[in-house]
Amino acid sequence: MWSLYKKEIRGFFSSLTGYVVIVVFLLLNSLFMWVFSGQMNILESGYASLDTLFTLAPWVFLFLVPAITMRMFSEEKRAGTLELLFTRPMSELQIVSAKFLAAWSLVIIAIVPTLIFFGSVWFLGSPRGNIDTGGTWGSYIGLVFLGGIYASVGIFSSSVTGNQIVAFIMAVLLSFLFYLGFNFIGTLGQTGEVVHVIETMGIDYHYQSMARGVIDSRDMIYFISVIFLFLYLTRTVLVSRKW
Repeated sequence: MWSLYKKEIRGFFSSLTGYVVIVVFLLLNSLFMWVFSGQMNILESGYASLDTLFTLAPWVFLFLVPAITMRMFSEEKRAGTLELLFTRPMSELQIVSAKFLAAWSLVIIAIVPTLIFFGSVWFLGSPRGNIDTGGTWGSYIGLVFLGGIYASVGIFSSSVTGNQIVAFIMAVLLSFLFYLGFNFIGTLGQTGEVVHVIETMGIDYHYQSMARGVIDSRDMIYFISVIFLFLYLTRTVLVSRKW
């Protein structure tokens, strides 16, 4: 399993994929946070906060993560190497887990340099350190797990089709559904209780909850459950090829 994981990681950085994902993620967030004029600009807003990062990052990842994962199984199918992969001494779940962890690792690697933003805002605050540290770390944890869900959705989409473009579009649509789609569906409900239940099925509800600085076990269970759901579905798709 770990040999496949390392192979996937090497694949990201032996090509431009890994570098492009990291650079694009950091560049887009940096431009909106420090360069472009407007309310999202930290220097112009007058508030020591990383809200801009945690608002933009899910949208940037919405397209970058599917771009990472779209080739993981689709390319194996196209090249005819998927059957060869199954001959390795690994179960389908181990294969899926290795590819998922590789994609998730790249997401985390892209997030880590943004700690420089945190340090910058901490020093720029008046007084120094005047930033909601609890909310910031909660948002970081939520962003890491949000990226994990996107990665698991992307892996599933890639296992369904041999076309990378179809896998990309499918992953974007499914990720959007889980990020904000349930909020839109919830607005169609006629009672507050129905709206609440539907909204709790979406990522944004739990992401915003963690942004308040309180790491609730219900939020963690939600993120982990959705990740495992899509990994299980991916395994099921792969196993079905043997039927």
